[in-house]
Amino acid sequence: MEKLKIALIFGGRSGEHEVSIMSASSLEKAIDREKYTVLPIYIQKSGKWMKGETIEELLAGKGLPVLISPNQKEDTKLTDFFLFSRSNVDAVFPLLHGPYGEDGTIQGLLEMIALPYVGADVLGSALGMDKAVMKGSFADAGLKTVPNLAFLRKGWEKDPLSIVLEIEKKLKFPVFVKPANLGSSVGVTKVHANDELKEAINLACRYDRKFLVEQGINCREIKVSVLGNDRPRASVCGEVILLREFYDYEAKYKPGGSKLVIPADLPEDISNKIRSMALMAYKAIDCGGMGRVDFLLEKETNEIYINEINTIPGFTEMSMYPKLWQVEGMSYKELIDKLIELALERYRDKDKNLVSYET
Repeated sequence: MEKLKIALIFGGRSGEHEVSIMSASSLEKAIDREKYTVLPIYIQKSGKWMKGETIEELLAGKGLPVLISPNQKEDTKLTDFFLFSRSNVDAVFPLLHGPYGEDGTIQGLLEMIALPYVGADVLGSALGMDKAVMKGSFADAGLKTVPNLAFLRKGWEKDPLSIVLEIEKKLKFPVFVKPANLGSSVGVTKVHANDELKEAINLACRYDRKFLVEQGINCREIKVSVLGNDRPRASVCGEVILLREFYDYEAKYKPGGSKLVIPADLPEDISNKIRSMALMAYKAIDCGGMGRVDFLLEKETNEIYINEINTIPGFTEMSMYPKLWQVEGMSYKELIDKLIELALERYRDKDKNLVSYET
């Protein structure tokens, strides 16, 4: 049987560029070479696409520029470019965390050139990226979030005082200030008092035109992995035990910042409720393929708040998303297989749609 040609796209124009490289490097080492031919494609911070034989080669500055073609079958012979089209690629595994990768942009491009891809489609990706819009979708589905406010950078630049006054009126310190469209805790600050707000908001505004201010609560951080398309399933719950003040970038990606407990030590009824809510959240944004759903469990009351969904979660072998499935008996390599299978399944389903109308 002929191997499937899988384009592994990583890097990207995002503050999560380095995290993407870690995820892609881990997948490159683990993927079954008996089933797949891996085509690493690196999107540099400048936005330039390069194709190499290995990720290491690409990071060293080697490789061919990528030429994107919308033609389903392309016979053009090119020696100075890699032709990114249905003639050379069977499916795409995008591991682009953050903007221009997790927000529906790369998914829209892949839809236009008719390539199957792993993960949520354009709508699910866009809803999962914008935290403010995402929380609205959760509310519509009957899911509870902590009190939060969203603002635009232009509003902050024009009238910062009115924004500060609104935050003080509607929320209590501590609060978290974060870019609306970013992950990996990049640009996130825990604010304890009014005099820390300006610096925190300015930091968030460096990464996005919209920022979110959320009520801080005394809580446990619980995470659930979801896998599937139209009939998704939820993993066991996992817990992040913080060894820092909050789950910031260093806590996530540097040793000693946190530890993972799988499965989380939870009463069965609470665990089941969280897993059920994870599936509700997944369906609320019409997610597909994979998603990690994050919850806040208030310590004093056991009240469950949904925090967010990550449509392209951290994907190293040691990341929470694959580790939760490992506890369920699915190895990292098997998870990769399943995600590619789900990508092809959703592509075949979409391919049934009529694209013309005759009277």
